[in-house]
Amino acid sequence: VQLQASGGGLVQAGGSLRLSCAASGRTFNNYGWFRQAPGKEREFVAAIRWNSRHTYYADSVKDRFTISRDNAKNSVSLQMNSLKPEDTAAYYCAAASRQIITSQTTNVASYPYWGQGTLVTVSS
Repeated sequence: VQLQASGGGLVQAGGSLRLSCAASGRTFNNYGWFRQAPGKEREFVAAIRWNSRHTYYADSVKDRFTISRDNAKNSVSLQMNSLKPEDTAAYYCAAASRQIITSQTTNVASYPYWGQGTLVTVSS
C-alpha cells in the first residue's frame, strides 16, 4: 500500500495550490488531509468518505479548501484557495479502509496509511 502526495510549493498569500494524492495497493473508504508546521503537532485539515457526500473541514480552512476524490483513479485532492501564511506546513494525505465514526474523523490515529508529505509555503 502506498500513498503518493504531490502539488506542494511556494505561493504568495491569497494564491492557490492543488494537492493530489495517488493511492495504490487497495481502495479506501476514507481519505484525510493533515498538516504539520515546524514545532507543532500534526493537525486535521479535511476528510472525505467513499461516496463524497460527506466531507469535513477544520474551521481554519472552511470555505477556502475543498477536498475531493476520484474513486476510479484511487486518488484524493485538496484544492486550497485564499492561502494564508499560517497555512504553511507539510501536508500529508492519509487513508483508512474501515469506517470511521464521525467523531473520530479528525483523529490522526484513525488513519493507518500515510503519504510522505508535501511542503506548502505561503509567503506574505
